Amino acid sequence: MNGSGTQALATLDDAAFQAHLLDGVSRTFALTIPQLPEPVHSVIANGYLLCRIVDTIEDEATLDRASKRELCERFVAVVRGEADAERFARDFAARLSDRTPPAERELIQVVPRVVSITHRFSRADREALAICVDTMGHGMADFQDRDLSRGLETLQDLNRYCYYVAGVVGEMLTRVFCNYSQYIAQRFDALMPLAVSFGQGLQMTNILKDIWADRERGVCWLPRDLFAAQGFELAELRPGHRDPRFVTGLRQLIAIAHGHLRNALEYTLLIPEYETGIRDFCLWALGMAVLTLRRIHANPYFSHGDEVKISRRAVRATVITCRLCHRHDDLLRWLFRTTALGLPGPAEGKLLDLSHLHQPQPA
Repeated sequence: MNGSGTQALATLDDAAFQAHLLDGVSRTFALTIPQLPEPVHSVIANGYLLCRIVDTIEDEATLDRASKRELCERFVAVVRGEADAERFARDFAARLSDRTPPAERELIQVVPRVVSITHRFSRADREALAICVDTMGHGMADFQDRDLSRGLETLQDLNRYCYYVAGVVGEMLTRVFCNYSQYIAQRFDALMPLAVSFGQGLQMTNILKDIWADRERGVCWLPRDLFAAQGFELAELRPGHRDPRFVTGLRQLIAIAHGHLRNALEYTLLIPEYETGIRDFCLWALGMAVLTLRRIHANPYFSHGDEVKISRRAVRATVITCRLCHRHDDLLRWLFRTTALGLPGPAEGKLLDLSHLHQPQPA
């Protein structure tokens, strides 16, 4: 980011500043986060930016595992107010490679202001964000030195990965929602495991959609044991394959993701119907994920993510439909069943087992 760009950002108020950064690093969250009521909107926008900073550390291919862990630990200290934000931003920016997207490079350069916003939140909200950043940073580092070209070793590894990149975000969201509403706080124990499942459903959907984009950069997040049970080795996976054994394994993962998204609906319905902004935030993400799973299931031999990406028209339809239905639980259940019709998954009315999901232990 050049000097004029820095000056232009400096003229924005906090809300516009965070909205600008969100639009650069995630169009989806730039769409959904503004639906949240204040002060939740500001906290979650900030929390997502903090998570993107951790992602940028983990995605920097020129850094070894020790350097990534050191940067993550320094960043956690910055978020907790125990280390200097400007020094961290300066040191990390100098280590970014040319492959770092411009929007992420911009985000790193303005870390001091992002964190200054963090430090103005309530103590409870600051702690929710810090827990998320700490857990995500330490957990994701475990996957950095693995050979991921042939996939993760087991389905349990996939569960752990999804927890560290998405489940912890669900927990952070839930803590912030509970800080905002005493009514929601009364449901904390029921919400937390469902929040992890919600995150895993969204992350698994993204993993399945992005199989080929990940393969292009030498990464595969699919579990080898699940496909090996069908007689298929993920090392042999190539675009344009016509192997039904792979499709059998793929549909098993679709079924698991479908189950997690069903749990996501239950999570959403635990939010009181008058909190329409929070419900919309959840429902839009849930609806787009189910539509994406449908496209993957209908075209299991796809060889490019664009073939299963939902259209802008489908996104608009999801937004309109959710706004019309967000206060009506029975209608939302019917809508989910109808949209997910034909997807493999657990029997009707049976929630996915959550016992292995909540706060898994690091390897």
